[in-house]
Amino acid sequence: MAIYQHELTGRPVDETLGSDSPPFVVRLAHEAADCAEELDGFIGRHSHGWAIDRIHPLERAIMRVALVEMLHPDRVPADVPIPAEGAVEEAVHSAKIFCGSEAPAFINGVLGAVLREVRENAGHG
Repeated sequence: MAIYQHELTGRPVDETLGSDSPPFVVRLAHEAADCAEELDGFIGRHSHGWAIDRIHPLERAIMRVALVEMLHPDRVPADVPIPAEGAVEEAVHSAKIFCGSEAPAFINGVLGAVLREVRENAGHG
């Protein structure tokens, strides 16, 4: 929610986090905010028919967090690393709780397409 609040209010990420936020959450929020342009590039390429600014801010925030976990796991140290598929599952679960009825499928489709792109490009490197 910190990324969502950051985007809506323009307040610094640190001000949107709770004082008891675990270090993992703080680092993840900062990475999602700092890499927003890169992450939005992935979202924009795979959200067919939707301009990035037309995607609801909460859905964008959920996808940005998942993409940081998928694309930059080394930047967000965790006690238990989250596999890319797990990041997609967490994002879809969050969308089911916090977003409209069509959001989970949309988020799953976008993140799944990004995951395929990244894996295809890794195979051709």
